[in-house]
Amino acid sequence: MSVAEDFSGLSMREQVSREEWEVRVNLAATYRLVAHYGWSDLIYTHISARVPGPEHHFLINPYGMTFDEITASSLVKIDLDGNIVQETDYMVNPAGFTIHSAVHSTGSDANCVIHTHSDDGVAVSAQADGLLPLSQTAMIVLGDLAYHDYEGIALELDERERLIRDLDDKHCMILRNHGLLTVGASCADAFLRLFFLERACSIQVRALSGGRALTMPHDGVPEKTADQGQFHKRHGIGKLAWPALLRTLDRVDPSYRD
Repeated sequence: MSVAEDFSGLSMREQVSREEWEVRVNLAATYRLVAHYGWSDLIYTHISARVPGPEHHFLINPYGMTFDEITASSLVKIDLDGNIVQETDYMVNPAGFTIHSAVHSTGSDANCVIHTHSDDGVAVSAQADGLLPLSQTAMIVLGDLAYHDYEGIALELDERERLIRDLDDKHCMILRNHGLLTVGASCADAFLRLFFLERACSIQVRALSGGRALTMPHDGVPEKTADQGQFHKRHGIGKLAWPALLRTLDRVDPSYRD
């Protein structure tokens, strides 16, 4: 473990900038929301966020904590190689950052990366046709959706190049036989994309299990719907819903802010 800073005796909030603390609170909230909606996978999968500033530092979950335990202070600061760069009582899973480090390296629109192994997300990732335009929710997602073929557990660093290539300029990705991934300029943006993608997958699983013929939209309608769904993109797609989501967490358990 490589530790570059030691602030013994100070609380985490006292150790970091106001900007970093805000990211910490929002990232901890994102973990809690993923748990709240039932998309977590025990201590596995990750959500990461870029720390403001010139350093290529990121925040990620302490390995061994469930998503509903994570707080702003418990998040671990790492570099682009997954090395810990600030004193902490926790450890991280460096292999878990392989996918995230690839996406974060693509630019400023990749400040937050969410990866899930939800039941419905994995189910759709295993279907040959991928996400189908069976719902308005799915059609909104489809215009911003990429795919990446499964190569085994993400331990090989050379997979990062192929993942970046497959993601291209999209913000949502189905990792074949694996799960889902979303990216955003903020935790709010990445989470809202995940909400739509997860919901689209759940609707598809239910529709396909209904045992009745399905209605597909007319030609051109999915593309039209995808375009209509991006009308507020330049304003930050998650800004409107995010305060309400935080209020939900505050009513349930505000300890994510600690």
